[in-house]
This record gives sequence, structure tokens and C-alpha cells, in this order.
Amino acid sequence: MANFNIDAKKELTYDAIVIGSGVSGGWAAKELTEKGLRVLMLERGKQLEHITGYENALKAPWELKYDGRLTTQQIESHPKLSRDYPYNEMTEKYWMNDSDSLYREKKRFDWFRPNIVGGKSIMWGRQSYRLSDIDFEANLRDGIAVDWPIRYADIAPWYSHAEKFAGISGEKLGLPQLPDGEFLPPMDMYYLEKEVRKRLEKSFPGRVMTIGRVANLSKAAEEQLGVGRGPCQFRNRCSWGCPFGAYFSTQSSTLPAAAKTGRLTLRPDSVVTEITFDNDTQRATGVRVRDAVTMQDREYFAKIIFVCASAISSTALLMHSTSDRFPNGMGNDSDQLGRNLMDHHFRTGASGRWEGGHDHYYYGRRANGIYIPRYRNIGDDKRDYLRGFGYQGGASRGNWQRNVAELSFGADLKDELTQPGEWTMGLGGFGETLPYSDNRMLLDKETRDKWGLPVVVFDAEIRDNEKKMRIDMANDAKEMLEAAGLKDVKAYDKGSFPGMAIHEMGTARMGRDPKTSVLNGHNQIHAVKNVFMTDGACMVSTSCVNPSLTYMALTARAADFAVEEMKKLNL
Repeated sequence: MANFNIDAKKELTYDAIVIGSGVSGGWAAKELTEKGLRVLMLERGKQLEHITGYENALKAPWELKYDGRLTTQQIESHPKLSRDYPYNEMTEKYWMNDSDSLYREKKRFDWFRPNIVGGKSIMWGRQSYRLSDIDFEANLRDGIAVDWPIRYADIAPWYSHAEKFAGISGEKLGLPQLPDGEFLPPMDMYYLEKEVRKRLEKSFPGRVMTIGRVANLSKAAEEQLGVGRGPCQFRNRCSWGCPFGAYFSTQSSTLPAAAKTGRLTLRPDSVVTEITFDNDTQRATGVRVRDAVTMQDREYFAKIIFVCASAISSTALLMHSTSDRFPNGMGNDSDQLGRNLMDHHFRTGASGRWEGGHDHYYYGRRANGIYIPRYRNIGDDKRDYLRGFGYQGGASRGNWQRNVAELSFGADLKDELTQPGEWTMGLGGFGETLPYSDNRMLLDKETRDKWGLPVVVFDAEIRDNEKKMRIDMANDAKEMLEAAGLKDVKAYDKGSFPGMAIHEMGTARMGRDPKTSVLNGHNQIHAVKNVFMTDGACMVSTSCVNPSLTYMALTARAADFAVEEMKKLNL
């Protein structure tokens, strides 16, 4: 019997376990397998096969039963998911049901939890920007929270590493607040966007408009062709799943690379309930897993563990991985686990119409927009709030729907609809949220979800600093569009709650001091050296740019460090 147990444990033992298969988990699996490790990837969601799994990706508009809209029944059965745009007819099967993914809100928090292999890498917005030293030094400079334990020079090579493989199209600008990267050719801007760009640069020196830096292949390079990806088809159905592999996702990119090594084992429908810990060695020994379908439990073992389940889920896992050594959650000596919950705030800006340009149009459906990098609180600019914001947006021309309200008919209607409508353009701000210790998530251990795990409770909100910033975000957008010559420009603020931007960050921050942080500068838990966290949970501040590229770079960097430490027998 003893020999049987030893043999059985050997079959369940790997060099590394990766928890989660999204952007961070996919990168961890790729990097670790390519460095020679046998890796078990555990994903709580169901299998989603690349190409064949994207059921709606190639459907014609008339094949959609509800034209993309939600039914009353779907809204009633998904009261939280249906509050925002990501949950719709085309992506419905990618998300967890509200009844399964219970959570409570002391204050409103919109938590989007995918239920598929690949996680949010299938539905993400693909905007890919580097943080700069302006960001990495911000907390120290402002006396906020704790200092980042790394600087731009530490991560810059890993940004390049990630960009070359993921494939980021974009334009180099030479701006200190938005470092340039390894870019594929940029997508083209539309006529009106080019006009506004010229006028902005003249009216507002130092403000720059560029095409978004996006993980859609404008042209597949050798690194992307190696895993079978192709160029963007300008269909703009990215969130439905891309059968062409034209945008970066786990399924199109990192998973094929990891599988190619022959050292990856992927287990979907695997809910990790606990990271196990050996008090004698002060190391994690493995994980306990509950099958999402059968509810059967199993244990796996590994030398190192990468926790990449997305910020909230990763931290929740540490919180309910308790032991005599960690009664309040694994690695929680600092009492920072669950604190400093952050997200970007947005849904404020301005839009207007353009007179003229009727002989200009655009072709295809570009899966991208324009970007205006941060310019507030940089150099001599000083505001009554900390940090800053950038803008995303774009131009378009009206379609046939513009005439519905006119109730016209007959030949005049048909003639009118042979021409596109007027040009319009909008700018929407994305602002940085400060790390507040009492913006947090907790666990309700009295309430359990479908898999027997305690549910998450959210207690976070935007504060006065962000509210002051939002005034500038709306007013500046209006001012810029008016200066560029647009008419009937209207500013707006539709309100923003944490979680809405789906850029959850913080809750297990990096830091230099174990007394004030959960992770060190290599994404290791201070007190459990063989556990690494490289998703949004590790972030010390948010910057104002989309964070996924930073997760990719941090994960690749941490994986390289982990393998080197294993070679030195330090793990």
C-alpha cells in the first residue's frame, strides 16, 4: 500500500502549478514549460477550444436571435452581470452565472468572472501600454501607500519580451510618461481623427493623439506565425473570440506555445480551494482542487505555484488558505491581503459633430481607437488632485438609423440612405485611482458559493481625489474637441463604480517591507518563497493605462527568476 501511495503521489506531482489560464496564467505556463518545467494549469472554467469554441464569431448579423441584446429573462437571472456591456447575447456563455458566482457589496462593485479556459483574455479590450517611472515612482513621490519595489529599468526588457510575442501594433512617440515598445505597424487613423490630431497639437502643445497600442496583429511577425496566428481582419468582433488568432489570447498564443513543449497538462473545471502549506519547510506543498462538475476533491503537488486567477479570485484563494502559521490567510503577516483594491474610473468625457469631410470615409471595422496619453500633473502642470488620466475614443460616420426618427419614406428615403451621415467624434477618459487601505475585499465565511467557498464582500469606492479628476476629464475633453473645430460638443459623466473598467488591481501588493506588503519585488509571497502572484493583485498603484501588458511582463520576469532560484536549490 505504501508503494501505491508513493506512486499515486508521483503521478499528481509537477514542477509547477499555475492557477488560472487568463493573460497571466497563460504567460506563466508558456514561460515555465519553455524553461523545461512540467506544468499543471488549473482553470475553474470550462474548456473553450480555439476556433471551434467561438460559436458566434462567424455568424452574420441576421443570425443573432436578439441582435446582441439581452432578454428580460437574462437580465432577471443575471442582475449583476447585466448591469454593464460585457455581458451580452454573443458572450453570454463566457461568463459565470450570477447564481453560481455569489458576492456581496457593501458598496457597488461590478465583478465580471469568466467561466472559460482563457479567462478574460478572450474578451479583453487589448489596449497595451507600458507603465513608466512616473508611475513606478508615484507612491514614493506623493507619500501614498508604499513604494513599488521595482523601477522601469527592471521590467523594460520583459515588456519587450512580451510585446514581441504578443504582437502589439502602435506608433512610437518618445514620451516619458508612455514609453515606446516593440511595435508592429500602427493601424491607420480616420480622416477626422487626423484632423483633430493636427489641431490639438497646435492648440495644446504637449498633448498628443495617436492610434491605440493594441494587441491586434496589423501584420503577423515571425513570433506570431510560429503559433499559427494571422493578421487582423478588421471585423471588430474580438470579444466573441477570434478564430484567426489575430489578437493575443491564451488560446491563440501562450497555450499553443506551452503545449508545443509537451510539458503542459491543462485541467479545466478545476476549482482550487486551498494552497497547502508545510510548517516545517515554510513552503507551499501543492493545492486542493474541487471538480467544478462532480464536486470530487483531489490534491496536487508542486515545487512552485503561480497564482494567476485574476486579482479578486487570487486574493480570495490566499484568504481561505489558512493554517497555524497563517490564521488570517497565506502570506498575510502585513494585514494587507484584500486591501488597496483599485480599478480605473471612466465613463466621463465629451463628444461632438464635425461639419464637412463628406468625401472621406473608412473601410472595415477597425478593432481599435485613438489614444491621448496623460498630460496632467506632469512637469509644470499641477492640479488639485494627484495623478492623471488618458483618453480613448474615435471618430465615425452616422448610418441609416439616423433617419428612423424622421419618419421619411419612399424614394427620398432611399436616396438619403445612399450617403453616410455626418462625422462625429468622442473622447472618454480613463483615470488613475489611488490605493486606499480601506478600499478592500473581505470574505463572508458564513455564506458559501456553489463550490463551498466563502463569498467575497466588496467595500470600495472612488474618493474625492478621483471625483476632482473627473471634472477635468469631462471639461478637458470638451475643450479639446471644441478647439479642434467640432460643433455641439457635449460633456458627460455617466458615473463610474469600481469593477466597471474590469481592471481590478491591488489586494496583495508588492513592496520592499514584509510588514507593509504581501509580495516582494519578484512577485514572491514574502513568507512563502515558492508561491508567486503575477496578476492584478500584485499592483501597488494603477497608473492610468490598461494594465494587462504589465501583467504579461511581470509574469515572464517572475517565471525567469523562479526557474533560476530552483536551479540554485533556493526553492
